[in-house]
Amino acid sequence: ADYLAADGFTALNTLSSIGAFLLGLSTLPFLYNVWKTGAHGRKVDVDDPWGYGRSLEWATSCPPPRHNFVTLPRVRSESPAFDLHHPEIAALEPGHTAGRRDVVEPGHGPREPKNLTE
Repeated sequence: ADYLAADGFTALNTLSSIGAFLLGLSTLPFLYNVWKTGAHGRKVDVDDPWGYGRSLEWATSCPPPRHNFVTLPRVRSESPAFDLHHPEIAALEPGHTAGRRDVVEPGHGPREPKNLTE
């Protein structure tokens, strides 16, 4: 739209136009990256390409089957997929906790956990 200088919108319109131009220009590196990755990227042939996936999404095959898991996996820590791929590291966890489960209860403060096994 054309604004008269007396309306006071000329500076705001110019600023808005510059911002829209920069926003449109910033999509070019993104589109180049999408094209380059699609055309020249390496295909991933393993389920966990980094080897350090922590959640259950990384514990199944890629692409995942329709049912995802045949049986429900047992979750024994906050990083079940990491435990499956690195059992030697996961084995250190029981010795570290010595079978205790520490829970912070209200009134005990954030740095004073109460041991529930005592």
